[in-house]
Amino acid sequence: MPEPLKIKLSVANRVYPLTIDPSQEEGLRIAAKKIETMISQFEQNYSVRDKQDVLAMCALQFAAQVEQKTIDKAYVNGEVENKLVALNDLLQEHLSS
Repeated sequence: MPEPLKIKLSVANRVYPLTIDPSQEEGLRIAAKKIETMISQFEQNYSVRDKQDVLAMCALQFAAQVEQKTIDKAYVNGEVENKLVALNDLLQEHLSS
């Protein structure tokens, strides 16, 4: 088992020391970078005075993306299931002829 890795991530002008599994490092650094980018976009596009508000908006944005992906996946799974059922019915029809 790999030894835990100590890293520091900066988010919203604060440094967060973390002890993580080495396999998590890339994902955490990418996530921190995305948060910083989103913070900049919110600060440029909206008159937000408080970092707490910007962070809440970021959290909402990321949560909405996760939820939308879940909804989209459920829709796609439903469509695939419907097509598989139709294909199975067709095969059963041809096999019983």
